[in-house]
Amino acid sequence: MKMNRNKQFFLSLAWLVSVHALMLVVLTVFRLVELTCLHGMITDHGASVVTAFVKGVWFDNVVACYISVLPLAVTLLAAAFGYAGKKLRKGVCYWYFVFSAIVFMASAANTPYFEYFFKNINSSIFEWFGYAATTAGMVFQEKSYILHIFLYFVFLAAYIVAMIYMRRYFDRRIDRCRRDDRFVLPVALRFIVSVCVVLLCLFGIRGRMGYNPIKISQAYYCDDPFLNQLGINPAFNLLTSALDDMRKENRDLHLMPYAEAVGLARQSLGITGAVDSSCVMRREVAAVGEPRRCNVVVILMESMSASLMQTFGQQQRLTPNLDSLYNHSLAFTRCYSAGIHTNHGMTASLYSFPALMFRNLMKGTVTPHRKGVPTVLKKYGYHNMFFMTHEAQYDNMKAFFTTNGYDEIYSQENYPKEEIVNSFGVSDHFLFDYALGTINSRAKSGKPFLATLLTISNHPPYVIPSFFKPKTHDPETQIVEYADWAVGDFLRKASHEPWYKNTIFVIMADHGKLVGKATTEAPESYNHIPLIMFGPGVPTMRYDGLAQQVDVMPTLLSLLNMGYEYDGFGQDLLHTSRPMVFYSADNQIIARDGKRVYVYNPKMQKNFCYVEDARGTLHETPMTSAFKPLQRYVFSMIQTAQFVLKRQQ
Repeated sequence: MKMNRNKQFFLSLAWLVSVHALMLVVLTVFRLVELTCLHGMITDHGASVVTAFVKGVWFDNVVACYISVLPLAVTLLAAAFGYAGKKLRKGVCYWYFVFSAIVFMASAANTPYFEYFFKNINSSIFEWFGYAATTAGMVFQEKSYILHIFLYFVFLAAYIVAMIYMRRYFDRRIDRCRRDDRFVLPVALRFIVSVCVVLLCLFGIRGRMGYNPIKISQAYYCDDPFLNQLGINPAFNLLTSALDDMRKENRDLHLMPYAEAVGLARQSLGITGAVDSSCVMRREVAAVGEPRRCNVVVILMESMSASLMQTFGQQQRLTPNLDSLYNHSLAFTRCYSAGIHTNHGMTASLYSFPALMFRNLMKGTVTPHRKGVPTVLKKYGYHNMFFMTHEAQYDNMKAFFTTNGYDEIYSQENYPKEEIVNSFGVSDHFLFDYALGTINSRAKSGKPFLATLLTISNHPPYVIPSFFKPKTHDPETQIVEYADWAVGDFLRKASHEPWYKNTIFVIMADHGKLVGKATTEAPESYNHIPLIMFGPGVPTMRYDGLAQQVDVMPTLLSLLNMGYEYDGFGQDLLHTSRPMVFYSADNQIIARDGKRVYVYNPKMQKNFCYVEDARGTLHETPMTSAFKPLQRYVFSMIQTAQFVLKRQQ
C-alpha cells in the first residue's frame, strides 16, 4: 500500500523530534563527563545525583528548543502543504550542526571552567577575547584541557554522523510518500498540528508554567553547591548572563574615579589600614565577650512605610502592634531602606550591601556570594531557615539564599494549593503559622536558629482573609491593618513557645510605599521604614540618629557578641553614629543628613536639593556648597559598591 502525505508530514515531525532527542543525549553525556571529572567537589553525599541530571535534561531542553523552534516551524509548515524535499532537510541539518557545535563547546569548556572558578561558564569569558593570543595559549598549553578539547570533537563528530544517518534514513522513507496524493487529513488540520507543535516548542523555551520563565534557581534542590549547579546547562547560563549584562540597570555608573570613591567610602566608614585588593571594604570585627547563642527571627514586612504608623504621624490607627512594639523595644526612628524593591531590602538587611538603583543584586546568572547574617550565624552553628509566600525562584531567591547561608527555603511549592490566594502565593497569616510550626520542630534539636520571614500581603493584588474584620474602609488601609495583625498574632503565639525567651526579633520593612502625595523627587515614604529589635540583652530605647538597612547586620551581630569578617557597608549603631545615610529609588540616588536631602538622577545628570523645616517638611532649594558633602558621600558609596561588585564577578 502506498503512503499518503500525512505519513510524509508525520515522518518529518518524527525526524525533528529524533534530532532534538539526540541533542539532549549528547548534552547529558557532557554532564556525565563533568560529574566524573569533578565528583570530588560533592560535599552532600546524601543528595541524589539523579535529580541533578533530571533537572539538567530540563535545562538542556530549553536550549534545544531555542535551536529547534525555527526548523520545526519551517519544516512542518512546508510538510503540511505537501513539500518535504531533501534540500530543506539538508538545510535544517546545517542549522543544527552550527548551533549544536556552539552549545556543545560551552558544555565541553564548562568542566575545566567550573573546576577553576567553581561557577558555570558565563559572560565573563568574553573579556578574554581582547587577549586572544594569551587565551589561546592558555587553552592549548594546559595539558588538562586537551581531554575536554578531544571529547568535544569526538562527541560533535558522533553527533554529526548520527544526524547524517538519521536524515538519510528519513529521506528514504519520506521519498516513498511522494507517489501518493491521497489526503486523509486536510491541509488545515496538518497546519493546526504544526502550529501546536511550534507552540509546544515555545513553551519548552519558557521552561515552566507560572508567571516567570525558568531561571537557574530551578536547578537548586539540595545543600550541595556543586550538584545544584550541575543541572544548569552551560549554554543557557552563558546566554542569560550575556543578556543580564545588556540590561540597562546593570550598566556601570560613572560618578567619580574608583580610587577617589574607595578612599572616601573607607574614610566615611572608619576603615583604616592597607587596602585589600580583593575586597576594599574588608575588616575584622572582634567579639566582645562570649558569643550569645540567642535564636534570631527576622521579619521583613512588605511595603510597610513608617508613614503608615501612628508613631510617625498617621492619623488612623492602622498598626497597633508595631506602634506598641516601638515603645517596648530598641526602636530606630530614622531608618531608611536601601531601595524601593524587595530584593534591595533583603540584600541590604541580611548582607549589608546597598542598592545600586534598578539593579537586582540577587538575580545574576552567576549566583552572587555574599557574607551576611546567615553566613556568620552558620559558622556559629545556627540552623538557618527562610520563609516566603511565593515561588522559590522569584528574584532568584532559592539559588541566592541557598548559596549564601540558608539551610532550608520554604516557599509556595511547600504549601497546600488551596492556601494560594493570588499570584504571590499564600497570605501572611498562613506564612506565619507555617513558619511557627517549622520553627517549633527545629527548636527541639536545641540548636540555635535563624528564621527569616518575608511577607507579601501589603502588595497588590490585595487579599484580605474573610475572617479578618478591618476597621477602615479603603483596601489600601485595610491591608495594612491585616499585615500588622498577622505580625502581632505570630508574636502572641510564639510567646508561648519555649524558644521565645532566648530569641532576638528584628522587625522591619523591605521598603516603603507612597503614602499621601509626592512633594519631592524622591518621596520619603518610599524609603523611611520602621526598624525594631527586641529580645534578651536588647536595650529598650528610641534611637533617633540616622540609620539604614545595611546597619542591621553589624548592629544585630553586636547584640550577639559575635566576631566576624566583614565586607559590608553598615555600621554598628550601638557604638557608632551615622552623620549621613544613602539609598536608591530606581533611577535616583539619595543622601541625607539631619536637615538636608540630596537627590541625583544620573541619566538626567540633574541634582535636586531639599532643606527640612522645623515641622519636618522638605522645601526644594538650589544646589549650594552645603550639599557638596552629601553629593560626595553618596557618589563615593555607590561607586565603591559598584567596584566591589565588579571585583566579585
